[in-house]
Amino acid sequence: MSHILIVEDEAIIRTALRKLLERHRYKISEAGSVREALSKYRVNEVDLVISDLRLPGAPGTDLLKHAGEVPVLIMTSYASLRSAVDSMRMGAADYIAKPFDHDEMIATVRRVIGKAEQSRAQTSTDKGNTGTIAGMIGTSQVMRELYGRIHKVAPTDATVLVHGETGTGKELVARAIHEESRRAGKPLISVNCAAIPETLIESELFGYEKGAFTGAQSAREGLVAAADGGTLFLDEIGELPLEAQARLLRVIQEGEVRPIGSIESRKVNVRLVTATHRNLRQLAVERKFREDLYYRINVVQMTLAPLRERGRDVLALAEHLLEKFCTKIERPLLRLSPEAIQAVTTYTWPGNVRELENAIQRAVILTDRNSREIDHKTLDIELDLVPIDETADVPRPRNSHTDPREDLSLEDYFARFVIEHQDTMSETDLAKKLGVSRKCLWERRQKLGIPRKKARRSAVAEV
Repeated sequence: MSHILIVEDEAIIRTALRKLLERHRYKISEAGSVREALSKYRVNEVDLVISDLRLPGAPGTDLLKHAGEVPVLIMTSYASLRSAVDSMRMGAADYIAKPFDHDEMIATVRRVIGKAEQSRAQTSTDKGNTGTIAGMIGTSQVMRELYGRIHKVAPTDATVLVHGETGTGKELVARAIHEESRRAGKPLISVNCAAIPETLIESELFGYEKGAFTGAQSAREGLVAAADGGTLFLDEIGELPLEAQARLLRVIQEGEVRPIGSIESRKVNVRLVTATHRNLRQLAVERKFREDLYYRINVVQMTLAPLRERGRDVLALAEHLLEKFCTKIERPLLRLSPEAIQAVTTYTWPGNVRELENAIQRAVILTDRNSREIDHKTLDIELDLVPIDETADVPRPRNSHTDPREDLSLEDYFARFVIEHQDTMSETDLAKKLGVSRKCLWERRQKLGIPRKKARRSAVAEV
């Protein structure tokens, strides 16, 4: 049973968190301030510290100096989001914005504790072999594991299969493998199999002799032969036609390539790195990919995690890209507004690093020259907001007649506050009191089914 220390000065939030975590079989200790936490508990002996950022006396980040290897999860309101990001740079494991729902909190707690356990389980040898790689940004657990695998595999000639969603940077992995290998001084030839028409792929890869087909006015060396002595990177290998797969299999098995129209083969010494976002095993079962080729290229597998699974790496990448594009168009360095930081760190990025790069470049170009900050509107990330039904009945919060210190959940607290004050407070004032942006308030309204009653306020004004 993992032991969690909650440091929160608001009793209603602290009690709700304790009950939530205890229901998921966590052992809980509580404190209302940093001073109380340090006087009552040995902070470096628990499994996780969950602390509010703003506390009476000292801020929650002061616990970082006493936690040692224990991860600290910072809770923050929208208004102090930039400070939360700064706390991550100081060593906090992650942050979670208020208000949050139960599923979000439990998922974050499990992820942070799981990462800490994995980190402690690593041997000193592994730790010494997971240094960062030039051109690749990220210090999350999944990226450190990838770096370690690259360091181990690169010096060999083993064939590598890289799995990863579109836009995750699979070519960067291939380049890192090549540059850390004994072939670094030889060429790295990259081929996107999905970008070459099926009728041309064989001639591009394996070359052809003069007169081999109509239009072959002279002999041409293929890309496989051009990579002789170096590395051949075949991206999206799942798109390779079956005929070309048979020729590639011969290259791997025999170490030789025969151009189209030639009766002689040429010896080649090529290290093969392939990549795909598809399930090649399933394609082999469906006879859309050669099974023998699959087993030949599947010697060492590497998985490049999607951006949504890289934790705080997304913010480091965004800031790196921000500096890159500001320098490129020769303008002073911009910073991300709190709203933009919230959007960047909560969006799921289906297009991964490529989508993030496009979003940052677009925002740098469109941000006014007199501004020093990028807001979330300029960032223009589609957050999949669904309009709410204004005619729907307003649900009353659960446990409305119970002691709020006993059973009131965080969602209940939010719903009760909005319902009780929306007739007398503006949306701006509501958001400010709850410590969120107006946009976040709107999203939370639609999630909890609490439509904004504009007509009700008008009626009050008339009276």
